[in-house]
Amino acid sequence: MSDSLAAAGTAAGPLAEVVLTGDLTRPGRLTVSELLIWPQHRARVSFDCATSGIQHHRFTGPFLHDVLVAAGPGFDPARRKDRLRFLIAVRGADGHRALLSWAEIDPDFGRAPVLLAVTIDDTPLDRAGPQLVLPQDRCGARYISGIEAIRVDGGYTVWT
Repeated sequence: MSDSLAAAGTAAGPLAEVVLTGDLTRPGRLTVSELLIWPQHRARVSFDCATSGIQHHRFTGPFLHDVLVAAGPGFDPARRKDRLRFLIAVRGADGHRALLSWAEIDPDFGRAPVLLAVTIDDTPLDRAGPQLVLPQDRCGARYISGIEAIRVDGGYTVWT
């Protein structure tokens, strides 16, 4: 994360919001303060950043899976395989985007401990917005700073 984004996280101004959209029964908007409602998890990570080399950070925040389950993903919970068709698109305020599959974060499948971080190195991200943290990734390309939107999409039912 750049120093300017970290500074933005502490500067005065409106609180950043994340918009949850897509195939959800309870879409909505969340601030970092509201993300503190979920159990907080810690991750100490190292990843390779193409622009600034190896990065080492400490993050805290809820699991992405927990937040999205609370938003009511549109799959049939009685059919375990139904959730495998769902994708999760994440967009940062700077336009950076990443795509994950539901299976990556689901405890029945990949169980990746993906965070919606609310702090970086003990600095709150209230103003900058949460950061997507994938502790399992060696490369930092899917670490999205200042998340402004998360879309859950299960529209991949038929392939031709």
